[in-house]
Amino acid sequence: MPDQRDESEPEEEFDSDLSGALDNALEELRREIRDRFPAAAQPVRDVDWFALFDELRQRLNTFGMVERSGEVDEFGMDEVVLRRSRPLLDFMQDQYWRIDVSGLASLPTKGPCLLVSNRSGMLPYDGLMISHAVSRWQGHGARPRFLVADWLITLPFVQPYLAQLGGVRACRENAERILRRAGWVVAFPEGVKGAAKVYRDRYRLQRFGRGGVVRVAIEAGAPLVPVAVVGAEEVHPVLFKIETLARSIGLPFVPVTPTFPLLGPMGLLPLPSKWRIRFGEPIPVHTLGPDAAQDELLISRLTEELRERIQSMLNQALRARESVWS
Repeated sequence: MPDQRDESEPEEEFDSDLSGALDNALEELRREIRDRFPAAAQPVRDVDWFALFDELRQRLNTFGMVERSGEVDEFGMDEVVLRRSRPLLDFMQDQYWRIDVSGLASLPTKGPCLLVSNRSGMLPYDGLMISHAVSRWQGHGARPRFLVADWLITLPFVQPYLAQLGGVRACRENAERILRRAGWVVAFPEGVKGAAKVYRDRYRLQRFGRGGVVRVAIEAGAPLVPVAVVGAEEVHPVLFKIETLARSIGLPFVPVTPTFPLLGPMGLLPLPSKWRIRFGEPIPVHTLGPDAAQDELLISRLTEELRERIQSMLNQALRARESVWS
C-alpha cells in the first residue's frame, strides 16, 4: 500500500499542474474575449425555456419570411413579396397554365366588389390567379384579397406565404372589413364541399351555404360578380379521398390523385392544364338597402341566381374547350 501511494503522487502532481495550466489558459482566453468583445462580458442570465420554445414555434410558423416591407397591411399582405413573386405569377398565368381571361371590361371601375367563383381543388391556386388577373388588368389598383379556408390558413409554412400574397382567412368579419374600405374580395361559397369534389363531379357546383356572400354584398353595397374557372380542377384531379387518416392530422381529407401519393412530394406539383377564367356581368345590390340583408326570401333568390349564372358560365366554357390541355 505505501508503495502504491508513493507511485501515485507524481501522477497527482502532474494532474494538478495540467489543471492549473488549463485554468490559466482559459482565464487568458476570457480576458481576451472581454477586451475584444465588451458585450460578451455581460453575465449570462438564466434561460427561460418556456419563452424560448414559444419563440421557436412562432419562428417556425413564419419560416422563410426573411424581409418584410414597411407596407404590410393588417392581413399580412406584403408589397415586397408581391413584387418579387410577380414574375413567377406572370409565368404561371401566361406560360404554365396559359390562362385565357375574359370579361374584365364588365368589372366595376371603383368602389367595393365581391367576386364569387367556383372552388377548384384543395390548394388556392384559383384564388391566387383570379386576384393576379384582376390586379394586372387594374394596373396600380388595389389587389383583390382571396379568402382561404380555416384548415389551410393554419398549416405551418403555408399561412405566411398566402397572407403575403393576399390570402385572408375566410370569415364574414374579414370580408366585411375589406369591402367597407372599398376593397375587392374573391369568395368561394362552396367551401370545403367544393374543394373535396372528386374528378367525376368536377365543375358541378355544390350548395352555396346559407347565402352569406349575398348578405355581405348587400350590407357593403358591393356588386356581386360571378366568376367561372375552368381547368383548375384538373391541376390535382382527385380520384378518391381518404377521410379517416385525414382527421387524425387535422385535414378534411387526404386526396389520392394520379400522381399523389404515388410520386411522393413530386406528386404535389400542379399539372399544366389549360385554364379559362370568365368574369360575368355584375349583379347590383346597392339599390336594395342594408335592410334587405334580413329578407330571407330575397337572399335565397339572389343566391340561387348567382349559383345558376356561375354554373351556366362553366358549362359554356367546358363546351368551348377542346381538351384539358388546350
